[in-house]
Amino acid sequence: MTLSFDYLVYIGRFQPFHKGHQEILRRALEKSAKVIVVLGSAHRARNIKNPFSDGERRQMILTAMEEAMPGAGGRIIFCPLRDYYNDDKWVPAVREAVAKAAPSSARIGIIGHDKDNSSYYLHKFPDWQWVSEENYHRLSATDLRRLWFSASDEESWKQLAAATPASVLSFLKTFRESPVYADLAGEFSAVEEGKAAWSSAPYPPVFVTVDAVVRCKSHVLMVKRGGLPGRGQWALPGGFVEQNERLREASIRELAEETGLGVSADVLRASLVDRDVFDHPDRSVRGRTITHGFFFDIAADELPVVVGGDDAVEARWIPVEELLGMETMIFDDHFHIINRFLNVLA
Repeated sequence: MTLSFDYLVYIGRFQPFHKGHQEILRRALEKSAKVIVVLGSAHRARNIKNPFSDGERRQMILTAMEEAMPGAGGRIIFCPLRDYYNDDKWVPAVREAVAKAAPSSARIGIIGHDKDNSSYYLHKFPDWQWVSEENYHRLSATDLRRLWFSASDEESWKQLAAATPASVLSFLKTFRESPVYADLAGEFSAVEEGKAAWSSAPYPPVFVTVDAVVRCKSHVLMVKRGGLPGRGQWALPGGFVEQNERLREASIRELAEETGLGVSADVLRASLVDRDVFDHPDRSVRGRTITHGFFFDIAADELPVVVGGDDAVEARWIPVEELLGMETMIFDDHFHIINRFLNVLA
């Protein structure tokens, strides 16, 4: 059989891998010698939108595809790729990952289902031939996650069984017994309650927050979250802006409340060296949340004393060189906020 491509690129988050994904991957393997599966939203902390790790998703896909097409696993190349919340960074990262997997002379295409505006990224690679596939039984990973988090009866599991490969269903059942699932289920409930509280508003809410990147002696100040979402994850000190506050002053207030930072407000104002806005629509599981980042660079002979307060169970100075290794423990997009100011990925 003559194959149309040497490599087909299939980009997705696969949270979880369902029969729609499986069908597209099956068709890709019929058209191409190998398939490069780009695992999106990689290297990040778990949340209700991305509950499964890179390794768990890789295993889901391999096991399900071997069940459906014995030997398929040897033709799938996995490329975990982080979210950059910036297409100017993300598109070259995809190209770089594919270039490492496929020779420059290869016939490369990109396959997927163009479901809605969220699939715009599929058309960012005009030099790769686009292969459009229909949505198998109109399955949605978003709907399946919602069903999984709220599944409490036999009918819910029947729906999940109809939508997922047998091995994935088994994984989902086992995962539900873990402490990790309990935290995620609590996060799901908290987010749903928040959405319900705003459901009567005349328009969808847009939240405004502040986050502080504080550097001192090659360390960054971070807090461990005590509340949901993101309980137990490391985050930047920050929070919601109050009605009577300017943004910079909100950032300084949050620093005092969450870290007890032993530096006066005047010193912090003098130490402010940069600021930026982080407004990607999907940056927070709570909904549309625009945060203003403030970068304070403090000159001191010793690291100022800090102590966790408010909804932070711990505050700590973390060496900058350790941050990359902590990426999978950092809340929301806070790793990328830090990277914007400190070039951790440079």
